[in-house]
Amino acid sequence: MAQDGVLYCDSQKECILSSYSKKVPKRMASLLEMKEIFRNADAVCFDVDSTVIREEGIDELAKFCGVGDAVAEMTRRAMGGTVTFKAALTARLGLIRPSYEQVQKLISDNPPQLTPGIRELVNRLHQRGVQVFLVSGGFQSIVEHVALQLNIPTANVFANRLKFYFNGEYAGFDETQPTAESGGKGKVITHLKEQFHFKKVVMIGDGATDMEACPPADCFIGFGGNVIRKQVKEKAKWYITHFDELLKELEER
Repeated sequence: MAQDGVLYCDSQKECILSSYSKKVPKRMASLLEMKEIFRNADAVCFDVDSTVIREEGIDELAKFCGVGDAVAEMTRRAMGGTVTFKAALTARLGLIRPSYEQVQKLISDNPPQLTPGIRELVNRLHQRGVQVFLVSGGFQSIVEHVALQLNIPTANVFANRLKFYFNGEYAGFDETQPTAESGGKGKVITHLKEQFHFKKVVMIGDGATDMEACPPADCFIGFGGNVIRKQVKEKAKWYITHFDELLKELEER
C-alpha cells in the first residue's frame, strides 16, 4: 500500500481537476426526489472524519502530538465554514508537525473507530452494485486504513497526503490534492462522473465541505450521528443521525 510522503505520488489523482468549472445550479430536489436518487445511485461518496469514523482524524493526531485543544478549535471553525479549509489545514498541521513515525503509531495504537451502522450500509451498497468512495479532507494513510476495514478499494480513496523528509520529519502536505481546499470534494465528484459516467452520485457527510459538493453531487445527505454542525443541520434538506435510516430506505425498494 502506498504511504504518505515525499517519496510517493498518487498519479491517478494528481491530474484531477484543473479544468473543473462551476455549472448552473439545478432546481433543488424535494426530499422524496432525494430519497429516490439515493435508492438508485450509481455511486455514494462518504466523508470520513465524524461520518464514517467517530473521530476527527486530525484532532486525534493533534492529541497524540500534544497540541489537541488548539487544533480542535481550528477544526470546529473549519467544519462550520467560517474559514477556508486549506487555511485551516495549513494552520493545524503547522502546529502539529507530525512525523512519519507518529502517524504510523497513531494508526497502530489508536485505530479509527467505525461509526455504528456504516459497515452494514457499505456492505448493502456493494451488494446492490453501487460504487462507494471515501472523499475526505483527512489523511490518505488513515483513510486507507478505514477503507480496508470496509472492503473499499484504496483506488476509491481521495484524501490529503502528508509529506515527510527522508528522516521522517514533517515536510508539509500535498497542496495539489483537490481535497486540500474548499470546493475540492465537488471537484472529485465531477472527476468521478466524467471518468465513470455516473448519472446519480450521492454525497454523505457532517461538514460544510461535504454540503458544498452538491452540486455536482445529485443529492447531499447531512449526517449528525457523531457531531452536529449547526450550519449543515439547518441547511441540509435531508439530515440523519444514524445510518440505519439509510439502510431502511434501501430496504423499501
